[in-house]
Amino acid sequence: MPSRLQDHYKNVVVPALQKAKGYKNVHQVPTIEKIVVTMGVSTAASKADKTAVEAAAADLQAITGQKPVTNISKKNISNFNLRLGQEIGCRVTLRGRRMYEFLDRLISAALPRIRDFRGVSNRSFDGRGNYTMGVNDQTIFPEIELDKIKRQQGMDITFVTSAPTNEEAKLLLQQMGMPFMRPSAAAAKPSAAPAKEVAAPAKEAAAPEKKG
Repeated sequence: MPSRLQDHYKNVVVPALQKAKGYKNVHQVPTIEKIVVTMGVSTAASKADKTAVEAAAADLQAITGQKPVTNISKKNISNFNLRLGQEIGCRVTLRGRRMYEFLDRLISAALPRIRDFRGVSNRSFDGRGNYTMGVNDQTIFPEIELDKIKRQQGMDITFVTSAPTNEEAKLLLQQMGMPFMRPSAAAAKPSAAPAKEVAAPAKEAAAPEKKG
């Protein structure tokens, strides 16, 4: 059975994009092909706590509902104390029903829990229709139990779409419910009237008359 957001894409998003962009064939309409969620663990954290990568993988599995793959370094970098073959994080690639369910939870439950949230950035497109956003704290997801987390862990979320341009990809994500940041109210409003000129200083008092 398709998820709620998957039905929304087929019944609402596809017709809206066809009307907005004039696609003649339904297969021309852009779609989200996959979502990649990546958690990186610093070398300092992994050295201080040998289970840091395992803890990040457990959190990522709880958030996405899919077992993560461990990322391993491919070279030695002495400046970062990085060794070949060292575990540096984990990632999950979501497709199909799980992808739509994760996107639904992200938009409707996780993002609204960010303090002072004003929308996601409009500038994180790569020029080929893909969009990447960062999350600083995994506790915005309801699946994470605050009592069990060992450390604050951020993540990168990449949306890989079939859109050929950034404009079409943004329109697709907007129709799916992604809350992009709006221009500030100050920039949207016309500039205020110039301030009135400062009043001229009062005339100097007349000098006192000298006594004869």
